[in-house]
Amino acid sequence: MIVARPRLLQALRAALERRPVVVLTGPRQCGKTTLARQLLAPAAPTYFDLEDPRTHALFEEPMTALEPLTGLVVIDEVQRAPDLFALLRVLADRRPLPARFLILGSASGALLRQSAESLAGRVEHLRMGGFALDEVDPGAADDLWRRGGFPDSLLAPDEDRSLHWRRNFIDTLVERDLPQWGVRVAATAMRRFWTMVAHYHGQVWSNADPARALGVSEPTARRYLDLLTDALVLRQLPPWHANLRKRQVKSPKVYVRDTGLLHELLGIEDHRALLHHPKLGASWEGYAIEQVLATEAHTEAAFWATHQGAEIDLLLHRRGKLFGVECKRVDAPRMTPSMRIALADLGLERIAVIYPGTRRYALADRVEAVPLATLAEPGRLFGK
Repeated sequence: MIVARPRLLQALRAALERRPVVVLTGPRQCGKTTLARQLLAPAAPTYFDLEDPRTHALFEEPMTALEPLTGLVVIDEVQRAPDLFALLRVLADRRPLPARFLILGSASGALLRQSAESLAGRVEHLRMGGFALDEVDPGAADDLWRRGGFPDSLLAPDEDRSLHWRRNFIDTLVERDLPQWGVRVAATAMRRFWTMVAHYHGQVWSNADPARALGVSEPTARRYLDLLTDALVLRQLPPWHANLRKRQVKSPKVYVRDTGLLHELLGIEDHRALLHHPKLGASWEGYAIEQVLATEAHTEAAFWATHQGAEIDLLLHRRGKLFGVECKRVDAPRMTPSMRIALADLGLERIAVIYPGTRRYALADRVEAVPLATLAEPGRLFGK
């Protein structure tokens, strides 16, 4: 079953019009290949999967393989052949340009650095995750939260198969994928660490306690965190620093990006267990934040907190203005002292308080309660 993803398809087409090379990154099995194939003619000979041994052999002479091609060329799992970026620079500089290249990758850090260095001025980067609210049926919002957005998990015919898929995804990432990408960390240690991060979900990160629990140094704990972030399964939300006299939090918040994986790591097997779990509120906050980041335009995203207790869950910087987002799993959100302080100290344009209700209403000047379902209509979060 293929679920239409028109927002992503439109973004991809626009990027390919602007640049000769587009790099699309996202976690394994989030739908990158399915999306890319929708841009190709059926049975097109210009799709290459670098995990296929035949393709790997063909790319032993990459110039011979790629130079004659025309139209759109898709190269999947490019992190397995990082030397391709230097060649793509040569191919992207040809005039007239016979081919454009869509590069798919399942790891972000090193991949983005390599492409930035080799293809400066020739490449555009896009990121994708699992399904977002604007890509699923309105009645599937709770399923999307509980099962996460990976297609095989969300669309599984029953809960047991969804759980099995998520368990297999976690095992495969730590036992096969990370070692293939050159990561030298024992799979058991990485899984324990990932589970530990799940318990920190929605909190400010500190290396000290996880390092002590694992019996490793703080720099090693930080390296583990960065590895899973580069694998696009964790999000480190950076702190926003304003020019204030107040002491502000300077460490990132951490989130497991897909709530289905979060629930598996926490041992949450069904909706009832989720509703009674102590991480219920943090899970819903992370879910709402990921939906906002997927559907709302922004150039920078962060959170803000002071040591005096003021906090905003998410700040979006766009068009030179700063917008705030609060995530409240309550029946009727109310104005809080933190919101008043953030409006005054940060000069926020507006604050949207996302909640699971159905009615949009004002809480104060420039502050609105906004139903989560509003995110199914991108661009509506802060009003028209």
